[in-house]
Amino acid sequence: MSLGLTEIALIFVVILLLFGGKRIPELAKALGKAQYEYKKAKEALQNEAKDLKDTVEKAAEAEDKKSEK
Repeated sequence: MSLGLTEIALIFVVILLLFGGKRIPELAKALGKAQYEYKKAKEALQNEAKDLKDTVEKAAEAEDKKSEK
C-alpha cells in the first residue's frame, strides 16, 4: 500500500490546517532532532551489542584454551 500524490497533498493540507504555517517549521525541526537522537541511540546500542558479543567470544576462547590444557 503506497501513498499517491493526492493522499500526500491531503495529509499536508490537514497538517497545515491543524498546526498553522508558523508551527510547521518548528515541528520539522523537532522531527529532525528526534531522528538524530534515534540514530545516535541506535548506533550506541549496536556498539554495545558488538562489545558484548566480542566479550562473550573472548570468554569462550579462553574457556576453550583452559579446557584443552
